[in-house]
Amino acid sequence: MKTSTISTRTTFCWPVVLPSLALVVVLLLFSMLAPSQAEYIFSSSKSWITAYFSWFYTLAVAAFVILLIGIAISRYGNIRLGPDDAEPEFRFSSWIAMLFAAGMGVGLMYFGVGEPIQHLIAPPTAVVGTPSAAREAMLMTFFHWGIHAWAIYGVVGLVLAYFGFRYNLPLTVRSGLYPILKDRINGPWGHAVDVFALCGTIFGIATTLGYGVLQLSAGLTHVTGWDFAGLPMQLGLIAAVVGLAGLSAASGLGKGVRILSEINLSLAIFLMLFVLVVGPTLYLLGSFSENIGNYLANIVQLTFRNFTYEPANSENWYQGWTILYWAWWISWAPFVGMFIARISRGRTIREFIVGVLVIPATFNFLWMTVFGNAAIWVDTHTAMGALGASAGNVDALLFTFLDYLPLASLSSVVALVLIAIFFVTSADSGAFVIDNIASRGNTKSPVWQRLFWAVILGLVAGCLLTAGGLKALQSMTIVAALPFAVVMLLLCFSLLKGLRADELHARQKLSHASNFWNGQRWRSRLVQILRQPTQQDVRAFLSDTVQPAMEKIAEELLKNGVEAKVERISDDKVQLEVIQNQLRDFVYGVACTQKQVPDFALANTALPTSEQAETFEPTTYFTDGRKGYDVQSLVESEVLADILKQYERHLSLSLNADASLLQHAPSHR
Repeated sequence: MKTSTISTRTTFCWPVVLPSLALVVVLLLFSMLAPSQAEYIFSSSKSWITAYFSWFYTLAVAAFVILLIGIAISRYGNIRLGPDDAEPEFRFSSWIAMLFAAGMGVGLMYFGVGEPIQHLIAPPTAVVGTPSAAREAMLMTFFHWGIHAWAIYGVVGLVLAYFGFRYNLPLTVRSGLYPILKDRINGPWGHAVDVFALCGTIFGIATTLGYGVLQLSAGLTHVTGWDFAGLPMQLGLIAAVVGLAGLSAASGLGKGVRILSEINLSLAIFLMLFVLVVGPTLYLLGSFSENIGNYLANIVQLTFRNFTYEPANSENWYQGWTILYWAWWISWAPFVGMFIARISRGRTIREFIVGVLVIPATFNFLWMTVFGNAAIWVDTHTAMGALGASAGNVDALLFTFLDYLPLASLSSVVALVLIAIFFVTSADSGAFVIDNIASRGNTKSPVWQRLFWAVILGLVAGCLLTAGGLKALQSMTIVAALPFAVVMLLLCFSLLKGLRADELHARQKLSHASNFWNGQRWRSRLVQILRQPTQQDVRAFLSDTVQPAMEKIAEELLKNGVEAKVERISDDKVQLEVIQNQLRDFVYGVACTQKQVPDFALANTALPTSEQAETFEPTTYFTDGRKGYDVQSLVESEVLADILKQYERHLSLSLNADASLLQHAPSHR
């Protein structure tokens, strides 16, 4: 009785939750009690990885982009994420809003001005202070925030949504490895994968919350003039964000996150349009066109470029920016990917890929153009380098930029509200995803579990902020991205195997004999289906059923002046041949073909093909190279009908001028 009571109160998968919490506590204590040592160890590991595995990150991210585009334009794109009759859970606009809010909303606020300005004053290859530097600054910003970043999220999201909704497996990372691990996803290997994903998600979100609070406190200080930079105020902000996230989580995914995401998107569009209107409008519109063209013209080179042939400073720039971005997106992929998967049930794979790659990336391009190019214009025309001089203080750079525009107080308040809602949404969706991993995809987990994880996120962020361990944990998430990149490549392999099996399942047609069958002789048909035919069975079928039918057809053709003959080529092959001058002869043959029974079928005693390692089938063959089919279930009258049907097809093609070309070619047999 006690066990059943506990099971109704929680949906936790304890082999995942307990090791995850233990690992979180150990790493948290290490980062708090020895922040300098932790930062040194993790920073050294991060530097080593970026130095020696840049090529791997480059090729892995390129593979993700190519894979998604290839699937989208292939026949696999028509497959639905769920049963064939599944309908999307959220309307399209809400779906896009949630994609935007969960994926990069906070980052856009933080880096929309900061990254273009930092690239402007320290471009990888261009000369500082030239138009080329501005152009390259926007190109690299587009590259970091374009389809490559969303491809990383999209791969994980697609794999989880596909296996979760199409294969009806739990919506957890382990399910994505089902084609490789099979039932072992339910054992220690599956638990280990989910523990890794759970810890990475906790530290990734907690670290972002910590840095986000720094920006929020800097904005509040900038706008109000009061000192929000103190630790007590920052901890208070974390508590407020977690509290609001808890309220949102309690209302459910369809209300809390959806409503906040729609508010986010509306405010973001309002702020972006405001900057576009009051800023250098014509310059921004023209810049957007050039930025898009420059990005598309260089996307292939940028995808594979790792500055191997460039000077050392350019290579260091690449490792310090692009590689860190790829690692950062990968470290966030379990969180964002799972959230994207959860809200995408019922959409086709093509719709999912286009929606995830194109729409958010396009909005990112608009955002970065409006804020980035406007900041560049202000820095070079109005501020006279003041923004560039303040680039080191990224926390307050957005608000410093807004000060140079009209209605600075209003726009700064809107920006603050937007940042706050973004953080609440991130914490809310993060708690949802963490609970999803911890409960193996159970959709009926109690509300207190999501509140529990929201509190955990707040505690971790607050402890790290107090102890100064944020940089150590940020480095640790970058280090953790390397093994997860390997896991993502395995997920890609699993996805292709799953899609292949899905396609074969959909293409599997009924037996050719079913075309003639009307339900009579059903008992003998059932016995035949359940019995594994031997070579002797097929030879007897050729002698007793197929050959007599062919001889009757040949006899009737000869009576009508058509030359035809039946030839028993061997015990395993018989054919009817109709001689046709100047045309390829018509041949209807049946041969005994041997097929190997797969090992998994031999091991399964429930399958009728488990008796012996080989099975035999009477399979048709033709002279035009078409694939034959199994006719073992046909009776003599049905074989007669099948021969006549194929002969009629042959004559129809011979009389068609456009199709008769092949009829004059040499026979395959």
